Amino acid sequence: MAPMPAPTGGAETGCVFQVRIHGRGGQGVVTAAELLSVAAFAEGRTAQAFPSFGSERTGAPVVAFCRIADGEIRTREPIAEPDALIIQDATLLHQVDVFSGLRPDGYILLNSPRTFDELGVGTFTAGFRHERLLTVPATELALRHLGRPIPNAVLLGGFCAISGVVGLPALADALRERFPAALADQNVAAATEAHDWVEAEMRELANG
Repeated sequence: MAPMPAPTGGAETGCVFQVRIHGRGGQGVVTAAELLSVAAFAEGRTAQAFPSFGSERTGAPVVAFCRIADGEIRTREPIAEPDALIIQDATLLHQVDVFSGLRPDGYILLNSPRTFDELGVGTFTAGFRHERLLTVPATELALRHLGRPIPNAVLLGGFCAISGVVGLPALADALRERFPAALADQNVAAATEAHDWVEAEMRELANG
C-alpha cells in the first residue's frame, strides 16, 4: 500500500484526505465518490462517500464527497475545505463556486480539452501549485471507450495519477466490482488512458 499524500489542510483535516466532486446529474458524480471509497478500502484504508443531497436531476449541479484515511474517520460533515477537487463539467466554473475552500497546495482535475486560462479561470488558479492543476478531455475519452459521455471513471483514473491517493489497480478492482464484465473492461480502459494522459502531462510540466 503506497503512503497517502499528506492532507493540505494540516491540523484542521488531520490524517484525512478530503475530495469534493462537482458535476451534473447523469454524469455519475455520486458513483465516482463511491468508486473512490471502494478503491481506498481495497488498499486497506478507511473511507466514506456521500452526496450533498439524495436525488440528482439530470443536468442539475451535483456535489459528492469522499474522505480517505489510514485510521478512523469521525466527521460526516460536507467537505468545505477539500484537499482535492474533481470537476466533471467545465460549464460549472462560472455557475457554481467549485473552488470554494481549496487550499494553495490542493489538487484540481478538470474535465476539459482546454486549459484553465482558456476557460477563463487562469487568474484564480494562478495562486495554486501548477503541477497539481490539470485538465483532461475526459468526455472524449469516455466516448471513445464507452460510447457515452460519462466522465467519472476517466477522471478517477487521472486522479490516481495526479494525487497518488489510491492506485490504478485498486480503482480497476472497484470498477470490476461495480459493473458487469464488458462495461467494467471499458471503464478500466478509459481510466487507464486518462491515468497515462495525466502522467504524461505531469512529466511535461516537470520538464517545462
